[in-house]
Amino acid sequence: MLGDFLMNKKKRLLSVIMAVCVLFATMFAAVYGGSVLADENSSFFATKKTTIRLWYDDDALTDYLLQLSVTYNDTHKYTRLEPTLVSALEYLENISAASAAGEMYPDLYILTNDSLEKAYLAGLALPVTSDTLSDTQYPSAALKSVTYDGKYIAYPYYFETSTLIYNKTYLENAARDSLENEYYMENVEDPQQDADTQESDSASFEGSVEISDDQVEQRVDEMIPDTITDIIGFAETYNAPAEVEAVFKWDVSDIFYNYFFVGNYINIGGDAGDNSQFIDVYNEDAIRCMDLYQQLNQFFAIDSKGSSYEEIIQDFIGGKIVFTLATTDALDTIAKAQEAGECPYEYGVVTMPSLTDDIGTRTMSVTRCIVVNGYSEHSKEASEAAEYICGRYDDTLYEMTGKVSANKNVQHSESGIKGFMEAYEGSVPMPKMIATSNFWMQLEISFEEIWEGADPNETLRKVSSQVKTQVSGSEQTIEESPIDFTNDVTWTQAQEYYDEGMTE
Repeated sequence: MLGDFLMNKKKRLLSVIMAVCVLFATMFAAVYGGSVLADENSSFFATKKTTIRLWYDDDALTDYLLQLSVTYNDTHKYTRLEPTLVSALEYLENISAASAAGEMYPDLYILTNDSLEKAYLAGLALPVTSDTLSDTQYPSAALKSVTYDGKYIAYPYYFETSTLIYNKTYLENAARDSLENEYYMENVEDPQQDADTQESDSASFEGSVEISDDQVEQRVDEMIPDTITDIIGFAETYNAPAEVEAVFKWDVSDIFYNYFFVGNYINIGGDAGDNSQFIDVYNEDAIRCMDLYQQLNQFFAIDSKGSSYEEIIQDFIGGKIVFTLATTDALDTIAKAQEAGECPYEYGVVTMPSLTDDIGTRTMSVTRCIVVNGYSEHSKEASEAAEYICGRYDDTLYEMTGKVSANKNVQHSESGIKGFMEAYEGSVPMPKMIATSNFWMQLEISFEEIWEGADPNETLRKVSSQVKTQVSGSEQTIEESPIDFTNDVTWTQAQEYYDEGMTE
């Protein structure tokens, strides 16, 4: 009897303990907003995670984002990241429709910075409230690209811009030849000898002097152009190998590669590209730059209608071009060609040269951003996820996708990225204003017309009238400003000055 009593008491005690455990588990789940998970991979007190949906429209990101989401989900207790590839067709419109319907809409989405005004005015972009966006982490161009109405409304993710790349192997060979010639002129040449004897001595001397790698590297640094005038001077004096078809060639049909000519002197929307009060296209400096641009056709005859960026990069890889303008995608293309044995040349990347000593340049940039959807019910968690994605310092994004992070603290293994980051730092972000969305097409057409001989003054005046009409909503006609270029420096005059300096 005593044994039965004790046994029943133990059972009742065990029942009480189990009831307390269930009650505790229920309270735990209620406090943390989740429910008890029963799968074998979770602990007894694990909670249901809040799903943060991320939409993107570039399949090149798929493998990277899937790998990133695994890492994120393993290291975050209460949230999980779910990336989804969607069609680029009517991308923002589809985000808006899904958000309004409340059906599987994204909490986060990747968007180019030029569409941020449209997203913000549609209620699809929340301002950034944390202090993670600073100049210690992002270049000024990145911060300007996500600024609207004085506040940050997205997180800079990765960027695209253009700058100058050059065949380093060719410049090293030219530097070595230059150093050997200088040594010969200083130590061997005899003014009293006749021409035939001098030529014989030069031939026998060639290659006999030892030039150090440090000397060559220093001379290459001196040969890297600071201005387009320097490139013209190099072209006039360069003893090009047989493979070289052009010293300098770029895609003159694409505004992304042409914009640097006027980027320092036209203003669309102010620093952040969001203020319609700042529209300055038609001015003396911009016209002067376009006049010099037109003159370049005399030196680098490039067919604007047959110009192709892809073909130019392939020609650069094949050693047919010494200098060209490229975007970041060229780095991966060149690297793959080198690995396949199709490119025996080394290359270098530098910031865009000025036009002349007193006429500067600025390239254009586009920044892909991560936006927190204004309709999200989990905006705090979504913001934290965006900070996590954009704040990573490893080089995996570039290694897996070829995209260059806008975060300047990322440690890149590809040396050429440094030149693009420097170009990005001083670049002009694409404006966000809806009213100027077709400005770039108009400017691209204007560049082509001017390259083919149209008057730069009249052409820019028409563009200015068009863009001001679009922004104001009423017909605007800009009066012509007669500008005399008689005393302006031209490429020919600059070349004569360059030659005189070289002779001295």
